[in-house]
Amino acid sequence: MQIPHFDAHFIVLGVIWYVVFLFSTVCHEGAHALAGKWMGDPTAFHGGQVSLNPIPHIQQEPLGTVVVPILSYVFAGWMIGWASAPYDPAWARRNPRHAAWMALAGPGANFLLMILAGIGIHLGMATGIFRAPESVSYTQVVHATSSGGELAATALSILFVLNLLLGTFNLLPFPPLDGHNGVTLLMSRGTAARFSASTFAGLGFAGLLLAWIIYDKLFPYIFLVALNLLYPGLHYG
Repeated sequence: MQIPHFDAHFIVLGVIWYVVFLFSTVCHEGAHALAGKWMGDPTAFHGGQVSLNPIPHIQQEPLGTVVVPILSYVFAGWMIGWASAPYDPAWARRNPRHAAWMALAGPGANFLLMILAGIGIHLGMATGIFRAPESVSYTQVVHATSSGGELAATALSILFVLNLLLGTFNLLPFPPLDGHNGVTLLMSRGTAARFSASTFAGLGFAGLLLAWIIYDKLFPYIFLVALNLLYPGLHYG
């Protein structure tokens, strides 16, 4: 595996990636924590995670919020990681519907950030700061019309793509992803309880790996759909 050349552009891009990653992840986990508090489980609230302050979230998962994102950027050129908002399993068993909504609050926050990024992109285009790109990448969903707008264009591009990824990936119904609890909203209470207590629910890392293998094949199509919704009429792909 070849380590990229650490020039100024690579470092600046890495800082943008990390700021966007950390903000998006904190919003995701903060939404879990806030939904849990509203619905009767203050576990994450007592841990200080109903907050956009990244420190409690980093303290909860330092490996997933600091080490893995930096290593993934150094070796892969993009950033991924994880965080967590703890909850009371006994509360979740008693309140499976509330637990499902708490789970879905995280991806919901990511989709909101993606929409806000899209609004920012269109505002920039309306004011002449941005233009639709001829070709796209995960860091260039929109292009700046001058050097003064390049930082904003890159940040909004990463914000759009990363939150699309975080939102859709977490909706897959594999444990320990949010979709595994969220999908129980489509089931009767008894079926949801059996599903949550099944052996499948204990897959842990294996479930995450299986989800990623499947998602890796799906994301290019998800990305194209999102691009064509962002730029209706341009028909990317």
